[in-house]
Amino acid sequence: MLARALPGVAVVVGGSRYHAGLVAERELGATVHVLDDGFQHFQVERDVDLLLLSEEDLSDRPLPGGRLREPLTAAAAADAALVPAGYSTAVDRVARTAGIRTAFQMTRTLGSPRTIASPSESVVVPSQSRVFAMAAIARPERFFSDVSGAGWDLVDSMSFRDHHRFTPSDIKRITDAARTAAAAIILTTEKDGVRLEACDLGRLPFATVPLVVGIEPADKFRDWLLDRIR
Repeated sequence: MLARALPGVAVVVGGSRYHAGLVAERELGATVHVLDDGFQHFQVERDVDLLLLSEEDLSDRPLPGGRLREPLTAAAAADAALVPAGYSTAVDRVARTAGIRTAFQMTRTLGSPRTIASPSESVVVPSQSRVFAMAAIARPERFFSDVSGAGWDLVDSMSFRDHHRFTPSDIKRITDAARTAAAAIILTTEKDGVRLEACDLGRLPFATVPLVVGIEPADKFRDWLLDRIR
């Protein structure tokens, strides 16, 4: 999914991030590494730590009682917080509570749905269309809320555990539920779409909905980040 979204950018996957980084540098000419979910990864020394932190996290607890990887007090080690919030006062409050001095607002919008069979091809799903949403990601309710907020009629939804690998019986459960709800199409995330490409999806159409993320103010964030990297 990342390789498709980032043409010309080296995407390296491996059991060891340290060795993957050596491959990126020595064989692919990389000079900057971007790690997903690397806040607790101490084997790779970071120059910049960006922590995605929401208002929900402020009242959450560490695993296994909650979803946080570490106590909230660990957030103060981040260089900046990226806060998904609709207004700047919420961004400031989240950062202040977490003890992070620099914070930027993260925006979320949905792009045009794309067919799973041909990820580069878009499909028209008119506003108010009856849709069934399915996701196997962390906090799937965010995706369901985004789908509903985009103007589609979310008639039902189904979620699986994060990183779930779909089986034929899963596909049957999904399509049966979508038909029962009289949905015209099944919408899912790009992350799930990659895993669904190898499945026989039957006749009911499936489409992925890209999540378009922005960081505001964009110019200020770009200048701040480039300055830290230099």
